[in-house]
Amino acid sequence: MTRNPPTDDGVSRLQQIGLALLGLGMTALGLYVLEGFLRALVWAAIFAVALKPLYVRAERRWPPGRHNVLLPAGFTLGVVLVFVVPLVAVGVQLSHEAKGFAGMVVDYQKTGVPIPAFVAGLPFGGAAAAWWQANLGDPDSLADLLGHINRDQVLAYGETLGRHALHGLVQFGFTILTLFFLFRDSDALGRQLSRAAVRAFGHRGGTVGAQIVASVHGTVDGLVLVGLGEGILLGIAYWIAGVPHPTMLGVVTAVAAMVPFAAPIAFGAAALFLLAQGSLPAAVAVFALGVVVTFVADHFVRPALIGGATKLPFLWVLLGILGGVESFGLLGLFLGPAVMSTLILLWREWAGEPSRDG
Repeated sequence: MTRNPPTDDGVSRLQQIGLALLGLGMTALGLYVLEGFLRALVWAAIFAVALKPLYVRAERRWPPGRHNVLLPAGFTLGVVLVFVVPLVAVGVQLSHEAKGFAGMVVDYQKTGVPIPAFVAGLPFGGAAAAWWQANLGDPDSLADLLGHINRDQVLAYGETLGRHALHGLVQFGFTILTLFFLFRDSDALGRQLSRAAVRAFGHRGGTVGAQIVASVHGTVDGLVLVGLGEGILLGIAYWIAGVPHPTMLGVVTAVAAMVPFAAPIAFGAAALFLLAQGSLPAAVAVFALGVVVTFVADHFVRPALIGGATKLPFLWVLLGILGGVESFGLLGLFLGPAVMSTLILLWREWAGEPSRDG
């Protein structure tokens, strides 16, 4: 009697176990080797999945040639332009603002910081004005206050910030390089992943993969597109209210709005600036509009877009986003809802709940 009978494909059970252990070991080793680039690879996968419908439509209109280079390169270049051009514009603007801020600090060291007009209207305006004059309005007191700033710590913080920026630039470069190959080989990769999922998890493996893809699409629509809409609306409000550099502040608001409950930091700063300039009605109007826009976006638009695509209740959408951001940073905006939707799908399958795919 054979103790280790072969399977249908001629591989014995012991050999199957050995192959499985080898695969797990090599996977763990591969993840260890790629540890420094995993975020770049995941970002590339998210971009590829999010842009896949648009890429398919472009591929139908302009069939790829023999080498299939132009269309993937064009889409990759488009992603670069979408991210790099705004960042360069914001960086140039910030450099000009930094020069102006440095000159303002030099002037204040000579004359002191004047008391804003709105301070007198505060409930404790007299005490606040006296404190301001004693600590900020007097040049000597202001010099003592600035003297407490540790310049070595400021320089160290600048060096750390520079290293992080350089590391982020390298990661972005690898993301773009990976994205090109994902676009070029998307059909082959899709077939391989589909067959692998079915082989590993049965016919439900394809359902899980489709759920992950739907989560990414829903998150892109619910976070990125809605955030851009908030930035455009509030950017127009900044321009009407007279906030300096409304375009740049609108971009900052759009980026902040992609993270739930982060947009108030941006439009709150704009309202405070208007208040400091003595424009109380404009400050109240900007803040009120920001509250209304973000409330509608966070409580109605986003749950409908993300929850509809991922088939998740709003609570799990919110927990997935916030927990993902806490665990993975900005990448968690997309990973969190995908993980939660997959867990809910597996729970429903295990609990025997009828499928909601229809």
